Amino acid sequence: MTDIAVTLADKRGTLPPEDKLGFGKIFTDHMFVMDYATGKGWYNARIVPYGQIEISPAAMVLHYGQAIFEGMKAFRTADNRIVVYRPLDHLNRFNHSADILSIPQMDVNVLHDGLKQLIEIDKEWVPKSLGTSLYIRPFVISTDPFVGVKVADQYTVFIILSPVGAYYASGFKPVAIKVEEHFVRAVKGGLGEAKTPANYAASLKAAEVAKKEGYTQVLWLDALEQKYIEEVGTMNIFFKIDNEIITPALNGSILNGITRRSVLAVAKDWGMKVSERRISIEEVYEAHEQGRLQEVFGSGTAAVISPVGELSWKGRKITINNNEIGETSQKLFDYITDIQQGRVADKFGWTGEMAKL
Repeated sequence: MTDIAVTLADKRGTLPPEDKLGFGKIFTDHMFVMDYATGKGWYNARIVPYGQIEISPAAMVLHYGQAIFEGMKAFRTADNRIVVYRPLDHLNRFNHSADILSIPQMDVNVLHDGLKQLIEIDKEWVPKSLGTSLYIRPFVISTDPFVGVKVADQYTVFIILSPVGAYYASGFKPVAIKVEEHFVRAVKGGLGEAKTPANYAASLKAAEVAKKEGYTQVLWLDALEQKYIEEVGTMNIFFKIDNEIITPALNGSILNGITRRSVLAVAKDWGMKVSERRISIEEVYEAHEQGRLQEVFGSGTAAVISPVGELSWKGRKITINNNEIGETSQKLFDYITDIQQGRVADKFGWTGEMAKL
Protein backbone atom coordinates (compact mmCIF):
# COMPACT_ATOMS: atom_id res chain seq x y z
CA MET A 1 0.00 0.00 0.00
CA THR A 2 1.09 3.58 -0.69
CA ASP A 3 2.33 5.57 2.30
CA ILE A 4 -0.50 8.05 2.80
CA ALA A 5 -0.69 10.40 5.78
CA VAL A 6 -4.07 10.31 7.50
CA THR A 7 -5.67 13.04 9.59
CA LEU A 8 -9.07 12.05 10.92
CA ALA A 9 -11.93 14.48 11.45
CA ASP A 10 -12.56 15.46 15.06
CA LYS A 11 -16.29 15.08 14.57
CA ARG A 12 -17.83 12.40 12.36
CA GLY A 13 -21.06 12.85 10.47
CA THR A 14 -23.75 10.26 9.84
CA LEU A 15 -25.46 8.98 6.74
CA PRO A 16 -28.83 10.75 6.27
CA PRO A 17 -32.04 8.77 5.62
CA GLU A 18 -31.41 6.97 2.35
CA ASP A 19 -34.63 8.20 0.75
CA LYS A 20 -33.39 11.79 1.22
CA LEU A 21 -29.96 11.49 -0.38
CA GLY A 22 -30.55 12.98 -3.81
CA PHE A 23 -27.42 13.33 -5.95
CA GLY A 24 -24.19 15.20 -5.30
CA LYS A 25 -25.26 17.32 -2.34
CA ILE A 26 -24.01 15.33 0.65
CA PHE A 27 -20.34 14.47 1.26
CA THR A 28 -18.47 12.15 3.58
CA ASP A 29 -16.10 13.11 6.39
CA HIS A 30 -12.79 12.85 4.53
CA MET A 31 -11.08 13.41 1.18
CA PHE A 32 -7.89 12.31 -0.52
CA VAL A 33 -5.47 15.06 -1.62
CA MET A 34 -2.10 15.05 -3.42
CA ASP A 35 0.01 17.87 -4.87
CA TYR A 36 2.24 18.32 -7.90
CA ALA A 37 5.09 20.69 -8.70
CA THR A 38 7.26 20.74 -11.81
CA GLY A 39 10.62 19.20 -11.00
CA LYS A 40 9.22 17.44 -7.94
CA GLY A 41 6.39 15.37 -9.33
CA TRP A 42 3.33 14.22 -7.37
CA TYR A 43 3.91 14.33 -3.62
CA ASN A 44 2.30 14.64 -0.17
CA ALA A 45 -0.47 12.07 -0.62
CA ARG A 46 -2.85 12.46 2.31
CA ILE A 47 -6.34 11.86 3.62
CA VAL A 48 -7.74 14.83 5.52
CA PRO A 49 -11.13 16.00 6.83
CA TYR A 50 -13.47 17.12 4.07
CA GLY A 51 -13.67 20.90 3.98
CA GLN A 52 -13.11 24.13 2.14
CA ILE A 53 -9.96 24.52 0.06
CA GLU A 54 -7.92 27.69 -0.31
CA ILE A 55 -6.51 28.78 -3.66
CA SER A 56 -5.25 32.08 -5.00
CA PRO A 57 -7.70 34.28 -6.94
CA ALA A 58 -5.03 34.09 -9.64
CA ALA A 59 -5.04 30.26 -9.69
CA MET A 60 -4.75 29.26 -13.32
CA VAL A 61 -7.74 26.91 -13.20
CA LEU A 62 -10.03 29.88 -12.59
CA HIS A 63 -8.81 31.68 -15.70
CA TYR A 64 -7.76 29.05 -18.24
CA GLY A 65 -9.69 25.98 -17.19
CA GLN A 66 -6.95 23.38 -16.88
CA ALA A 67 -8.98 20.81 -14.95
CA ILE A 68 -10.28 17.25 -15.27
CA PHE A 69 -12.53 14.91 -13.31
CA GLU A 70 -13.84 11.36 -13.13
CA GLY A 71 -16.96 9.72 -11.77
CA MET A 72 -17.43 6.18 -10.47
CA LYS A 73 -19.47 4.39 -7.82
CA ALA A 74 -19.03 2.16 -4.79
CA PHE A 75 -21.76 -0.25 -3.73
CA ARG A 76 -22.62 -2.20 -0.59
CA THR A 77 -23.22 -5.84 -1.53
CA ALA A 78 -25.66 -8.24 0.07
CA ASP A 79 -22.78 -9.90 1.96
CA ASN A 80 -21.62 -6.50 3.36
CA ARG A 81 -18.63 -5.90 1.12
CA ILE A 82 -17.89 -2.48 -0.37
CA VAL A 83 -17.01 -2.77 -4.06
CA VAL A 84 -16.19 -0.17 -6.71
CA TYR A 85 -17.27 -0.72 -10.29
CA ARG A 86 -14.34 -0.80 -12.75
CA PRO A 87 -12.07 1.47 -10.68
CA LEU A 88 -8.88 0.95 -12.68
CA ASP A 89 -10.69 1.62 -15.95
CA HIS A 90 -11.94 4.91 -14.54
CA LEU A 91 -8.53 5.90 -13.19
CA ASN A 92 -6.82 5.07 -16.47
CA ARG A 93 -9.38 7.21 -18.30
CA PHE A 94 -8.62 9.94 -15.76
CA ASN A 95 -5.02 9.87 -16.97
CA HIS A 96 -6.23 10.00 -20.59
CA SER A 97 -8.14 13.19 -19.81
CA ALA A 98 -5.00 14.50 -18.09
CA ASP A 99 -3.00 13.91 -21.25
CA ILE A 100 -5.50 15.84 -23.37
CA LEU A 101 -5.34 18.80 -20.95
CA SER A 102 -1.50 18.64 -20.58
CA ILE A 103 -1.82 17.68 -16.92
CA PRO A 104 0.99 15.43 -15.58
CA GLN A 105 0.24 11.72 -15.53
CA MET A 106 -0.63 10.23 -12.14
CA ASP A 107 0.37 6.86 -10.72
CA VAL A 108 -2.86 4.88 -10.98
CA ASN A 109 -1.73 2.55 -8.17
CA VAL A 110 -1.28 5.50 -5.81
CA LEU A 111 -4.73 6.84 -6.67
CA HIS A 112 -6.24 3.38 -6.25
CA ASP A 113 -4.57 2.91 -2.85
CA GLY A 114 -5.72 6.38 -1.79
CA LEU A 115 -9.27 5.59 -2.83
CA LYS A 116 -9.22 2.25 -1.03
CA GLN A 117 -7.97 3.81 2.21
CA LEU A 118 -10.46 6.66 1.91
CA ILE A 119 -13.38 4.27 1.48
CA GLU A 120 -12.16 2.14 4.41
CA ILE A 121 -12.24 5.24 6.63
CA ASP A 122 -15.64 6.44 5.40
CA LYS A 123 -17.26 3.07 4.67
CA GLU A 124 -20.21 3.75 7.00
CA TRP A 125 -21.32 6.36 4.43
CA VAL A 126 -22.03 3.72 1.77
CA PRO A 127 -25.83 3.38 1.62
CA LYS A 128 -27.42 -0.05 1.40
CA SER A 129 -30.86 0.49 -0.17
CA LEU A 130 -31.40 -0.90 -3.66
CA GLY A 131 -30.26 1.60 -6.28
CA THR A 132 -28.18 3.74 -3.90
CA SER A 133 -24.40 4.05 -4.01
CA LEU A 134 -21.38 6.07 -2.96
CA TYR A 135 -20.44 8.38 -5.81
CA ILE A 136 -16.68 8.89 -6.19
CA ARG A 137 -15.37 12.11 -7.72
CA PRO A 138 -11.63 12.39 -8.43
CA PHE A 139 -10.59 15.73 -9.92
CA VAL A 140 -7.47 17.78 -10.67
CA ILE A 141 -7.09 21.56 -10.79
CA SER A 142 -4.14 23.75 -11.80
CA THR A 143 -3.19 25.98 -8.86
CA ASP A 144 -0.36 28.27 -10.06
CA PRO A 145 -1.05 31.88 -8.99
CA PHE A 146 -0.38 33.17 -12.51
CA VAL A 147 -2.57 35.02 -15.00
CA GLY A 148 -1.02 33.90 -18.25
CA VAL A 149 -1.76 31.21 -20.82
CA LYS A 150 0.62 28.29 -20.41
CA VAL A 151 0.79 24.77 -19.02
CA ALA A 152 0.70 25.06 -15.24
CA ASP A 153 3.52 24.02 -12.95
CA GLN A 154 1.38 23.25 -9.89
CA TYR A 155 -1.66 20.99 -9.52
CA THR A 156 -3.72 19.33 -6.82
CA VAL A 157 -5.70 16.11 -7.19
CA PHE A 158 -8.65 15.40 -4.89
CA ILE A 159 -10.99 12.48 -4.37
CA ILE A 160 -14.29 13.27 -2.63
CA LEU A 161 -17.15 10.90 -1.83
CA SER A 162 -20.89 11.48 -1.92
CA PRO A 163 -23.65 9.05 -0.91
CA VAL A 164 -26.37 9.23 -3.57
CA GLY A 165 -29.90 8.00 -3.91
CA ALA A 166 -31.40 5.93 -6.70
CA TYR A 167 -31.04 7.71 -10.05
CA TYR A 168 -34.58 6.79 -11.04
CA ALA A 169 -36.32 8.09 -7.94
CA SER A 170 -39.65 8.17 -9.79
CA GLY A 171 -39.11 4.86 -11.58
CA PHE A 172 -37.14 3.46 -14.50
CA LYS A 173 -38.92 4.83 -17.58
CA PRO A 174 -38.22 6.20 -21.08
CA VAL A 175 -37.40 9.86 -21.66
CA ALA A 176 -38.06 12.33 -24.50
CA ILE A 177 -35.02 13.64 -26.38
CA LYS A 178 -34.59 16.59 -28.74
CA VAL A 179 -32.16 16.13 -31.65
CA GLU A 180 -29.95 19.23 -31.49
CA GLU A 181 -29.80 21.30 -34.70
CA HIS A 182 -28.21 24.58 -33.59
CA PHE A 183 -25.65 23.93 -30.85
CA VAL A 184 -22.68 21.55 -31.15
CA ARG A 185 -20.94 19.65 -28.37
CA ALA A 186 -17.40 18.94 -29.58
CA VAL A 187 -15.15 18.35 -32.58
CA LYS A 188 -12.45 15.80 -33.29
CA GLY A 189 -9.18 17.05 -31.84
CA GLY A 190 -10.98 19.07 -29.17
CA LEU A 191 -12.19 18.26 -25.68
CA GLY A 192 -15.00 15.84 -26.51
CA GLU A 193 -13.26 12.69 -25.30
CA ALA A 194 -11.97 14.32 -22.09
CA LYS A 195 -13.86 14.61 -18.82
CA THR A 196 -13.10 18.28 -18.33
CA PRO A 197 -15.42 20.99 -16.96
CA ALA A 198 -15.45 23.02 -20.20
CA ASN A 199 -16.77 20.01 -22.10
CA TYR A 200 -19.84 19.94 -19.87
CA ALA A 201 -20.27 23.70 -19.58
CA ALA A 202 -20.55 23.82 -23.37
CA SER A 203 -23.56 21.48 -23.23
CA LEU A 204 -25.62 23.46 -20.73
CA LYS A 205 -27.26 25.98 -23.05
CA ALA A 206 -28.65 23.37 -25.41
CA ALA A 207 -29.93 21.28 -22.50
CA GLU A 208 -31.57 24.34 -20.96
CA VAL A 209 -33.40 25.16 -24.20
CA ALA A 210 -34.48 21.53 -24.66
CA LYS A 211 -35.91 21.34 -21.14
CA LYS A 212 -37.96 24.49 -21.71
CA GLU A 213 -39.44 22.71 -24.73
CA GLY A 214 -40.38 19.68 -22.64
CA TYR A 215 -37.46 17.36 -23.37
CA THR A 216 -35.20 15.62 -20.88
CA GLN A 217 -31.98 16.09 -22.87
CA VAL A 218 -30.51 16.57 -26.34
CA LEU A 219 -29.11 14.15 -28.88
CA TRP A 220 -25.86 15.60 -30.21
CA LEU A 221 -24.96 15.42 -33.90
CA ASP A 222 -21.46 15.86 -35.30
CA ALA A 223 -20.22 19.44 -35.45
CA LEU A 224 -19.15 19.41 -39.12
CA GLU A 225 -22.13 18.03 -41.02
CA GLN A 226 -24.82 18.00 -38.29
CA LYS A 227 -25.67 14.54 -39.61
CA TYR A 228 -23.97 11.79 -37.63
CA ILE A 229 -25.00 10.91 -34.08
CA GLU A 230 -22.46 11.31 -31.27
CA GLU A 231 -23.86 11.35 -27.71
CA VAL A 232 -27.10 11.95 -25.84
CA GLY A 233 -26.80 14.57 -23.09
CA THR A 234 -23.72 13.45 -21.15
CA MET A 235 -24.19 9.78 -22.05
CA ASN A 236 -23.23 7.42 -24.83
CA ILE A 237 -26.08 6.33 -27.09
CA PHE A 238 -27.21 2.95 -28.48
CA PHE A 239 -29.75 1.90 -31.11
CA LYS A 240 -31.28 -1.54 -31.55
CA ILE A 241 -32.13 -1.99 -35.23
CA ASP A 242 -33.05 -5.40 -36.65
CA ASN A 243 -31.80 -7.01 -33.40
CA GLU A 244 -28.39 -5.38 -33.82
CA ILE A 245 -26.94 -3.11 -31.12
CA ILE A 246 -25.36 -0.08 -32.80
CA THR A 247 -23.40 2.73 -31.13
CA PRO A 248 -21.38 5.57 -32.69
CA ALA A 249 -17.72 4.64 -33.13
CA LEU A 250 -15.21 6.54 -31.00
CA ASN A 251 -13.88 9.31 -33.21
CA GLY A 252 -11.99 11.72 -30.98
CA SER A 253 -15.02 13.75 -29.97
CA ILE A 254 -17.00 11.02 -28.19
CA LEU A 255 -16.29 10.03 -24.59
CA ASN A 256 -15.04 6.47 -24.19
CA GLY A 257 -17.66 5.63 -21.58
CA ILE A 258 -16.97 2.89 -19.04
CA THR A 259 -20.63 1.84 -19.04
CA ARG A 260 -20.51 1.93 -22.85
CA ARG A 261 -17.71 -0.63 -22.67
CA SER A 262 -19.78 -2.73 -20.29
CA VAL A 263 -22.83 -2.69 -22.57
CA LEU A 264 -20.75 -3.76 -25.56
CA ALA A 265 -19.06 -6.57 -23.61
CA VAL A 266 -22.30 -7.88 -22.13
CA ALA A 267 -24.22 -7.73 -25.42
CA LYS A 268 -21.44 -9.66 -27.18
CA ASP A 269 -21.38 -12.19 -24.33
CA TRP A 270 -25.10 -12.71 -24.84
CA GLY A 271 -24.49 -13.50 -28.51
CA MET A 272 -26.03 -10.30 -29.83
CA LYS A 273 -24.78 -8.63 -33.00
CA VAL A 274 -22.91 -5.47 -31.98
CA SER A 275 -21.53 -2.66 -34.16
CA GLU A 276 -19.48 0.45 -33.45
CA ARG A 277 -19.83 2.65 -36.54
CA ARG A 278 -21.05 5.96 -37.87
CA ILE A 279 -24.81 6.20 -37.78
CA SER A 280 -26.78 9.16 -39.10
CA ILE A 281 -30.00 10.60 -37.75
CA GLU A 282 -31.53 9.94 -41.20
CA GLU A 283 -30.74 6.23 -40.83
CA VAL A 284 -32.45 6.12 -37.45
CA TYR A 285 -35.59 7.82 -38.79
CA GLU A 286 -35.65 5.56 -41.86
CA ALA A 287 -35.35 2.50 -39.62
CA HIS A 288 -38.29 3.78 -37.59
CA GLU A 289 -40.41 4.37 -40.71
CA GLN A 290 -39.65 0.83 -41.86
CA GLY A 291 -40.50 -0.68 -38.48
CA ARG A 292 -36.91 -1.79 -37.83
CA LEU A 293 -36.01 0.57 -34.95
CA GLN A 294 -36.67 -1.46 -31.82
CA GLU A 295 -34.96 0.46 -28.99
CA VAL A 296 -32.89 3.53 -28.18
CA PHE A 297 -31.04 3.96 -24.88
CA GLY A 298 -28.21 5.92 -23.30
CA SER A 299 -25.50 4.56 -21.02
CA GLY A 300 -23.52 6.28 -18.28
CA THR A 301 -22.22 6.01 -14.73
CA ALA A 302 -25.08 7.86 -13.06
CA ALA A 303 -28.06 6.18 -14.75
CA VAL A 304 -26.38 2.99 -16.05
CA ILE A 305 -29.07 2.66 -18.75
CA SER A 306 -31.54 5.39 -19.78
CA PRO A 307 -34.28 4.27 -22.22
CA VAL A 308 -35.39 6.79 -24.85
CA GLY A 309 -39.10 6.79 -25.71
CA GLU A 310 -39.30 9.78 -28.06
CA LEU A 311 -37.06 11.63 -30.50
CA SER A 312 -37.81 14.99 -32.09
CA TRP A 313 -35.83 16.16 -35.14
CA LYS A 314 -36.75 19.09 -37.38
CA GLY A 315 -40.28 19.05 -36.05
CA ARG A 316 -40.71 15.31 -36.68
CA LYS A 317 -41.46 13.31 -33.56
CA ILE A 318 -41.12 9.55 -33.44
CA THR A 319 -42.09 7.20 -30.62
CA ILE A 320 -39.80 4.27 -29.92
CA ASN A 321 -41.24 0.95 -28.73
CA ASN A 322 -44.57 2.58 -27.84
CA ASN A 323 -42.71 4.74 -25.30
CA GLU A 324 -42.10 1.65 -23.21
CA ILE A 325 -38.86 0.21 -21.81
CA GLY A 326 -37.32 -2.15 -24.32
CA GLU A 327 -36.47 -5.74 -23.51
CA THR A 328 -32.74 -5.21 -24.08
CA SER A 329 -32.63 -1.93 -22.13
CA GLN A 330 -34.29 -3.57 -19.13
CA LYS A 331 -32.13 -6.67 -19.33
CA LEU A 332 -28.90 -4.65 -19.53
CA PHE A 333 -29.93 -2.39 -16.67
CA ASP A 334 -30.84 -5.34 -14.45
CA TYR A 335 -27.70 -7.33 -15.25
CA ILE A 336 -25.15 -4.52 -14.87
CA THR A 337 -26.70 -3.26 -11.63
CA ASP A 338 -26.82 -6.84 -10.35
CA ILE A 339 -23.06 -7.12 -10.99
CA GLN A 340 -22.44 -3.77 -9.30
CA GLN A 341 -24.35 -4.72 -6.19
CA GLY A 342 -23.13 -8.30 -5.96
CA ARG A 343 -26.43 -10.01 -6.75
CA VAL A 344 -24.90 -12.08 -9.57
CA ALA A 345 -21.40 -13.43 -10.14
CA ASP A 346 -19.01 -10.91 -11.70
CA LYS A 347 -17.73 -13.06 -14.57
CA PHE A 348 -15.96 -10.04 -16.13
CA GLY A 349 -13.95 -9.12 -13.03
CA TRP A 350 -15.26 -5.56 -13.04
CA THR A 351 -15.84 -5.00 -9.32
CA GLY A 352 -12.95 -4.26 -7.00
CA GLU A 353 -13.40 -4.88 -3.28
CA MET A 354 -12.46 -1.86 -1.17
CA ALA A 355 -13.66 -2.72 2.34
CA LYS A 356 -15.76 -5.04 4.47
CA LEU A 357 -18.33 -4.03 7.06
